[in-house]
Amino acid sequence: MTPSTTEAAVILNPESGSGSHNAPVRQRADELGYRLVETGTDGDAVALAAAAAERGVSTLVAAGGDGTVNEVVRGVSRADAFDRVTLGVVPVGTGNNFAKQLGITDVDTAFDAVESGERRRIDIGQANGYLFVNSCVAGLTADSSSRTSPEMKQRLGVLAYVVTTLRTVRDFESLRLTVTVDSRDGTEPVWSGDALSVLIGNARQFVPGKDGQADVEDGLFDVTVIEDISVLNLMSDAVVERLLGRESQNIVRFRTRSLSIEAHDPSSVRFSLDGEIRNERSLTFESRPRTLSVAVGDGYTPSPD
Repeated sequence: MTPSTTEAAVILNPESGSGSHNAPVRQRADELGYRLVETGTDGDAVALAAAAAERGVSTLVAAGGDGTVNEVVRGVSRADAFDRVTLGVVPVGTGNNFAKQLGITDVDTAFDAVESGERRRIDIGQANGYLFVNSCVAGLTADSSSRTSPEMKQRLGVLAYVVTTLRTVRDFESLRLTVTVDSRDGTEPVWSGDALSVLIGNARQFVPGKDGQADVEDGLFDVTVIEDISVLNLMSDAVVERLLGRESQNIVRFRTRSLSIEAHDPSSVRFSLDGEIRNERSLTFESRPRTLSVAVGDGYTPSPD
């Protein structure tokens, strides 16, 4: 359904990415008659989205990166408006992974999706009350690195960034963790030991050789644990292929509706929720199935492989 001009608003982060996107975003919003407001500092998008939802705006368009999207979703939550607001995403940040998972590739396809694209209800994640829509990474970041070769990215997918980080940050110490699935049911830990990283995907899969869309309508997280590996073993691409490839015994993967991560050493762990950094001793994750209405592009797949 096409939103009326009184029902749609764009929240633009003018500092996202290179900043060169501001003019085309303003132009498309003006052509469509959407109200546009700009953020000035971190957290502004939360307040702006909440205020717009409380005014009755039914389509909120987040123009920025993954962090801006996260703030707009938190604003919708603050207004208790998930039942009446649809999210649109314009990918103009440094990291636009969530938009990619929705089949949104640029400014034009983003506004086309808002105007006439299909609406889907997708899951969101919650960790100790903190919301995320794309992913949470514990330990080493898996977001991006300009030093990662295209060949390694093709072979390992997003795990290639972990390798690059380890090769450049030699003093990284592994994390001693316990990962428990469906902790509310009192089950035994599914994994305990030393890890380089734990990758929790809501809209994003962390599969060796692939960095693609997860099933974001199934109420389950895609979880990948990368077990501790000697940095010396990561200096050789051939060894990396064996240690972190598709048949690797150093990677544990599972899907679950809820989990908890408890840090034993160090005493707290760096968690990145859609790029928002938190240092916590433990986090409990719950999936909130089909909570958020989103405008998707033609490339979106409801049930990816």
